[in-house]
Amino acid sequence: MANSSSSSSAADMDPDVARRLFEEGAFLVLLGVPQGTELGIDCKSWQVGPRFKGVKMIPPGLHFLHYCSVNKPSCGGEIGPKTGLFITLKPKEILLANWDPKEEDLDFSASQNEEEVSRIRANLRDLDAFLGPYPYEVMRKWVSLTDRLSQEVVNNLQPLSGRICAFSDVIPELQLKHTKDRAEQPRNDTACQSMKEGLARLPRMKLREGTELRFSAIPEKTYPPGATPAEITQCSLDFSYALETVLAKNHELQPLNLLGELQFAFVCFLIGNVYEGFEHWKRLLALLCRSEEAMRMRKELYLGLIAVLYHQLGEIPPDFFVDIVSQNNFLTTTLQDFFQFASGPGVDSTLRKRAEKFKAHLTKKFRWDFDADLDDCAPVVVELPEGVTVD
Repeated sequence: MANSSSSSSAADMDPDVARRLFEEGAFLVLLGVPQGTELGIDCKSWQVGPRFKGVKMIPPGLHFLHYCSVNKPSCGGEIGPKTGLFITLKPKEILLANWDPKEEDLDFSASQNEEEVSRIRANLRDLDAFLGPYPYEVMRKWVSLTDRLSQEVVNNLQPLSGRICAFSDVIPELQLKHTKDRAEQPRNDTACQSMKEGLARLPRMKLREGTELRFSAIPEKTYPPGATPAEITQCSLDFSYALETVLAKNHELQPLNLLGELQFAFVCFLIGNVYEGFEHWKRLLALLCRSEEAMRMRKELYLGLIAVLYHQLGEIPPDFFVDIVSQNNFLTTTLQDFFQFASGPGVDSTLRKRAEKFKAHLTKKFRWDFDADLDDCAPVVVELPEGVTVD
């Protein structure tokens, strides 16, 4: 790795931890990664140096490997979009990949070759100087952001391709392979008379099959079929029916896996730069925070939600923080509803007290006023985190 922080982090590590990771840690052997490539694992990334051949001393468990290909300085040095993938590593496991220059991606097929993996294991001593140590200083943060996320949940949510890409891979809906097919389409050699006409002429695009994230679908209608006007009104104020629908369809056996989905979406946007993850995180959060009846019935889900949000809200980048705070006061209004429901009748006393402590923590840390009447007053945010400005 190009910078020296990775080697110094190993030197600063507790000797017992270092010895345990040396004995039990997994290896990522990544051969042929071009110098200058931005590559990272979990919450840390580096620019790859000329000697880089992978990462060693990786704590067993779930991790997020991410990288961006970079053009040579002679070609402009532009950084490509980020690609990421979740991996689960066993103690002492070796995951082997070769860089594919044509695809500008890592090819893990060599990991299926037992003979090749055995050869790498026999040469680990020689490889050691070319492997950077896992950035143990970010381990606590990584675990706090993914403690509800299992490989099973990842497998259900990630694209079938296994790759999570910052930019969508789109193709035209109509594959016009023949001249006759193209001739039947509207001509583009005359001037457009309006923006609407110009947009209509553009080809309709769709995500390439296997590249789309498979998040739980959140119902547009928050009420059951055949609901009376009174029930529709009630379900518009309390999203519990919609939440139960999502749980029954996607997480029936393990309702707490919805918190794993919330963490998956957050990691996709925080580390993977996937804006769709940010949007799904907001939709899930609104669904959970505005489900009054579910709050009375699902104590463990909501105790878990508070813990998940506690760690997530400390990690939101400043520019996104401005967005989710200032845009319709999304975060403050959503959490205000949550705290109001959590203090209502029938809510478990442990959950109520935990919500009160969380509210006090957020009020102190971000100086948000959750008791203000949002309809009658100016923006709720009195002060943004240090270093954040609103243009």
